[in-house]
Amino acid sequence: RDFCLSRGLGDVYKRQNLICMNAMYNRQTIWVLVMIIVVVAGCRIPDTENPVFRTISNPLNLNYRFCLDDVSRRDAANPCIVQFEDGYYLFLFGSGGYYYSSDLIEWKLIDDTNLPTESFAPTVVEMQGELYYTASYATDTIYKTDNPKSGVWEAVACNFPPGMLEPMLFYDEGRLYLYAGAGNSVSLTGVEVDPRTFQLLGEPSPLIRSRQRDNGWETPGDHHDWMDATPWLEGMWMNKRGGKYYLQYASPGIQFKTSNDGVYVSDTPLGPFTLAEHNPLVYRPEGFTTGAGNGGTFQDKYGNYWHVGTVAVTARHYFERRLSLYPVFFDEDSVMYAYTELGDYPMIVPDHKITSPEELFPGWMLLSHNKSVRSSSELRKYPACCAVDEDIRTWWSAETADKGEYLSVDLGEECEVNAVQINFADHDAHLFGRSDSIFYQYYLEESADGKKWNILVDKSVNTEDAPHNYIQLKEAVKTRYVRLTNIYCPSGKFSVSGLRVFGRSDKPSPPQTKFYRICRNKEDRRNVILKWREAEGATGYGIRFGIHPEKLYNSYMVYNDTEIELRCLQVGQTYYFAVDSFNEGGITRGDVMKEDE
Repeated sequence: RDFCLSRGLGDVYKRQNLICMNAMYNRQTIWVLVMIIVVVAGCRIPDTENPVFRTISNPLNLNYRFCLDDVSRRDAANPCIVQFEDGYYLFLFGSGGYYYSSDLIEWKLIDDTNLPTESFAPTVVEMQGELYYTASYATDTIYKTDNPKSGVWEAVACNFPPGMLEPMLFYDEGRLYLYAGAGNSVSLTGVEVDPRTFQLLGEPSPLIRSRQRDNGWETPGDHHDWMDATPWLEGMWMNKRGGKYYLQYASPGIQFKTSNDGVYVSDTPLGPFTLAEHNPLVYRPEGFTTGAGNGGTFQDKYGNYWHVGTVAVTARHYFERRLSLYPVFFDEDSVMYAYTELGDYPMIVPDHKITSPEELFPGWMLLSHNKSVRSSSELRKYPACCAVDEDIRTWWSAETADKGEYLSVDLGEECEVNAVQINFADHDAHLFGRSDSIFYQYYLEESADGKKWNILVDKSVNTEDAPHNYIQLKEAVKTRYVRLTNIYCPSGKFSVSGLRVFGRSDKPSPPQTKFYRICRNKEDRRNVILKWREAEGATGYGIRFGIHPEKLYNSYMVYNDTEIELRCLQVGQTYYFAVDSFNEGGITRGDVMKEDE
């Protein structure tokens, strides 16, 4: 009975129990039924050691190209993804091409193309079974293709209105619209376009202008602390759902950790637009992968919505960036929101329609944060501890790029390891563009005692460039130590910004905590101070907040602290908050509290 009930087979048990009673507990019947139940249950129980789902972790696992200028750094920005025929196409600035994927997990670069891919902020729209492309300063031309895998595009309009910064094309029931604009003192505009000649059908109308005094998320700075600076608005994007038009825009600047996308709503594609009650739409200011703005929202093959955004690294250069992917939902009140909680932890990529964010979390926690590390060598300003501090802007660097340089992390106890993400830092690299020699070769080992090592992942003959290599293990491994050893480094020194290990430990999740102070600033309602009690055994806290007790759609991740000041609120809104505690064993949800309670 317990065997059946534990696997959701209660009805099977009840039916079989009734048969047994009617048979007066005939032993032969009972044994036959037991065997049937075991077989049925065995067919329905998933193998937890070999999960059938596949996962990703931000930043996206792409072969980010080194820039072509005089600063050796990787960059990618202004992404948009369109679902077309059998897969997905990712267009972006800074890769010398665009990507194709059949599943949103593995991406193949298409660089043999005649598109002006060095123009920033591309936009792509499907019309009548063909894709149409343009970008900022893209020679004022519209390109089209019905076979994007080929890389061959045809120029169809060479007199497209010049000077359109960060354009976005939106096709709706036979009509085409252009949204554009970028700057710190401009209005973002929209206008209808003839879908055959691509000429404007009128003058662009102002749709969005900065409301920084009311919208805290528009204030520049890594912590919205550049109070006297004007935000940079850009990157508009449009989605239609249920007769409503959701116009998104990016602020306060793509280089900040607080880079986000806000959203306005209207009943028509050119407005008037009303600021949505829930904002910002996509917000990820803390954690390993920060920044989420200046991207676009799209639907996958199963009807699920996703937002692809730009990650702010900004370590070597003002514009050093990566890409992230977050699920997007619409609640019963048609409120649009993105799920960014634990936004750089493993996330399931579904092969069906989902209804809630909880369906995407495999339950794998971060096991490596601030754990003890050892290395073969280290540079003074780049110690080994920087590889486990959950900051993409800091890194460990070995003294050389020699074969045998290594970094190991002690998880502190035996844990179940499901996935590892290796984020290479390219320290002292002097590389530009792409090359057949740009890749890392290494192997990853595990050990129960730190003495006897077993190969976990062998990339010793790898030839694919993967600077943020997320690896889901085929089978979960019980282990305590994980070691990364260099075989080949393309340039500079062997270095890592994040050796991130995911899975579960046997330790219990931390106790619940609660706020003892929620103080909204009366003089500046964009800001609120939050203080909460320390939860014993917690490695971090997740602040959830929103406009309703059941709509805590924004989140803020906190390590090593029990106090923060949020500066991203909307002046006219009342907010609700909850603080969750988490560690390697899991998450403990906190109770919802209203501001100033």
